[in-house]
Amino acid sequence: MKKTHQFYGHGIPRVKAADLGGKLIVIEGADGSGRSTQIADLVNWLETSGRPTVQVGLKRSTLVSEELEQAQDGNVLSRTTLSLFYATDFADQLENIILPALKAGFIVLADRYIYTLMARDMVRGMDEAWLKNLYGIAPVPDAVFYLSVEPEELVQRNLSKNATLDYWESGMDLGLSRDVFDSFLKYQGAMQNAFKTLQKTYGFDIVDANRSVNSVTKELRKKIGALLEEK
Repeated sequence: MKKTHQFYGHGIPRVKAADLGGKLIVIEGADGSGRSTQIADLVNWLETSGRPTVQVGLKRSTLVSEELEQAQDGNVLSRTTLSLFYATDFADQLENIILPALKAGFIVLADRYIYTLMARDMVRGMDEAWLKNLYGIAPVPDAVFYLSVEPEELVQRNLSKNATLDYWESGMDLGLSRDVFDSFLKYQGAMQNAFKTLQKTYGFDIVDANRSVNSVTKELRKKIGALLEEK
């Protein structure tokens, strides 16, 4: 019997999970974990084999992405406002990109999903039950891979790429430390713990991404290939 999609909660009005015939594959992980590299490889691999794909990710909504970017630049957003901004961004992409693509039988590759949003909010003290209800509109993915990288390694990767550390990815809004380097380590450690908590509920795969790019690529291709062969 073919596996059908489900929603985590109440779903979207008038949208039947049974109509979503495509596959939803999520790649999670912090900046510097190799998400973009792995997703680019997966898109090429899947489309070369004749499987059409669609990509989504954080802050890609045509509705609020620019406004969210501008608000974050000011570094003054409250935790609730930030949470609802991202939830709106997700909901818009869900309605206009994710669900139509799944209905059309496409593979949707998500460069992060509700788990990053929930982990960020949990680290900032938001109620987990409230967050689960907020994201009850989300369809359950067919596979989720969290690329786990130690905070010390993430620091080096981000500095080598950008020569600086991002304000929000360093958790500077939380007052963990005046030093951005120290704050980054503490914040990313807290994010890892939040993901471990979420993994117990949502059961996604934790992939050791401290390894070489090729090693991670081989593991993802093997697991996704097995998923796509399921009837």
